[in-house]
Amino acid sequence: MRTAVLLALCPIAACIAQSPATFTATGSMSVPRVYDTATLLYDGTVLIAGGYSVFSANVAALTGAELYDPLMATFSPAGNMIAARAGHTATLLSDGRVLIAGGYSSITSQGLPLASAAAEIYDPSIGAFIETGPMSVPRWGHTATLLNDGRVLIAGGLLNGYAIASAEIYDPVTKIFTPTGDMTIARTGHIDTLLPDGKVFIAPGDDGGDNRTADIYDLATGGFRSVNWHSTRLTAGSASLLPNGKLLFTLQPPEGDFDSKFATLYDVSTALFEDTPPMEDPSYWPSSTILPNGSVLLTGSDAGCGLGAQFAEFYDAATAAFSSLPNMLAARSGHRATLLEDGTVLLAGGHGTSGCPPLALASAERFTPSSTVPPPVLLSLDGLSQGAILHAGTSRIVSSGDPAVAGEFLEIYLTGLIDHSVIPPRVAVGGRLADILYFGNAPGFPGLNQIDLRLPGGVAPGPATPVRLTYLGRHSNQVTIGVQ
Repeated sequence: MRTAVLLALCPIAACIAQSPATFTATGSMSVPRVYDTATLLYDGTVLIAGGYSVFSANVAALTGAELYDPLMATFSPAGNMIAARAGHTATLLSDGRVLIAGGYSSITSQGLPLASAAAEIYDPSIGAFIETGPMSVPRWGHTATLLNDGRVLIAGGLLNGYAIASAEIYDPVTKIFTPTGDMTIARTGHIDTLLPDGKVFIAPGDDGGDNRTADIYDLATGGFRSVNWHSTRLTAGSASLLPNGKLLFTLQPPEGDFDSKFATLYDVSTALFEDTPPMEDPSYWPSSTILPNGSVLLTGSDAGCGLGAQFAEFYDAATAAFSSLPNMLAARSGHRATLLEDGTVLLAGGHGTSGCPPLALASAERFTPSSTVPPPVLLSLDGLSQGAILHAGTSRIVSSGDPAVAGEFLEIYLTGLIDHSVIPPRVAVGGRLADILYFGNAPGFPGLNQIDLRLPGGVAPGPATPVRLTYLGRHSNQVTIGVQ
């Protein structure tokens, strides 16, 4: 019976479009922005929030937000945040809302950005921002990482012109920030990466501190420990977690040498670095976007004084080598790069090439790779909302008439996972992240993927509880199950 159910669900092989890699213009934002945030929402639109347009002694951060619609290729107003912010973070929570934390709104008389502890939530269901928090420490230039239990790790940043080591955890259920163990040293401009085992790797940035070590945050212990870093002279310019579990870092001297072509691979399992062949072109603080096939798009560069560059490069995970791409349409630094559901990448705003400090840009463009890969798809029965999700080890569909209970093991069937990838997908059931026990090919069914998970506690009971998957930055369709 179980075999019959699965055979009925096996997908037809997805088509992969082949064409040259290109950058094409898309709609412009309503205002120029840099130091803003861009977040891919569950409905496929992108929330652009805050930032500033002109950096000067009278700099004023922006309160406004807008939504980019990939289908219409347009930006539209999304209301105002409660507080003006630049240098803040935006984190998509497992229930589809967005946590916006920290940043600064103005410059003090001493010429220092005034850090904020305030936080707020963007709720797409009502299209509005709602107050939450605040953080225990004001900060900007920090990192925010969604952990596997649905909470958010906030780490480091700047306060009164100095890097800080403090870290805290935001719980979306209680809406409270709670201090956790400090990083081993103060950091800002650092780069956070969630590892396959749920730990967080913190690579040294531009804080000018001790670049000999990185930090790893362990959710199980609630603390940080130091690990060796690549070099005392080089810091991380960008970081990408590859499907094989290795971290690709572009490297740069902290002194502001804009001619760096260095890159390295970090093997989490051995804690060893292995230098890659050099990049084709120098880059400084490029954006880094993992593409659906597991390769990496690098775009933009600080060419000095914040001035943008049209740099674009591709890292092929299969050959472990870099290759040049056509230039972006506009020179950019500090812009936002967002992988969209169709596999293209939105590049918006950033510093241009006029002024010192340079003016921000309102323009945007899209990168289309030479091959596009469809997003992950959760299978459903007869194309309806009822998910192809079984009580583990049975042929019983988890439905309103046969609901699941907290702690139960379930089997989910889908398409879109990369073969042999060690990066686990994230599955939210009723807005709560589930423990992933297995992911990969469905045994005996070529072309079909399977995820085994434990139904999380705290899910509200109901006949049509939403289930959604996030994988390599993209979101699946939504299906439903019954929960008791």
